[in-house]
Amino acid sequence: MKEPGPAHPITITPHPGPVRVRLEGRVIAETRRALELREAGYAPVLYIPREDIAAGVLVPNPRRSFCPFKGEAFYFDLPAGGASGAAAAWSYENPFPAVARIRGHVAFYPDRVEAIEA
Repeated sequence: MKEPGPAHPITITPHPGPVRVRLEGRVIAETRRALELREAGYAPVLYIPREDIAAGVLVPNPRRSFCPFKGEAFYFDLPAGGASGAAAAWSYENPFPAVARIRGHVAFYPDRVEAIEA
């Protein structure tokens, strides 16, 4: 486990406005409680509370990955998205303490959904 710091900063802040995720013309997630995670030189990522995602949209995928700063990532398929919906979303079910605020939240790959409106 690595701690964020000056060489690899990570900040998590409330996103100031509404966020909608669209797939195949349908809103699959909508919230005013998104968290914005900024990590080192990466693009910001919006994490949406799981309860603000439409029921039945996320199907667990066996894929896993590991981030030394956040922990083990779990992936989800979006069957309505066809082939591009495979492993289209992820979450950290047990994130490391430095990023514990993203527990219970899910992020979507922008290129695997129709749109992330923020």
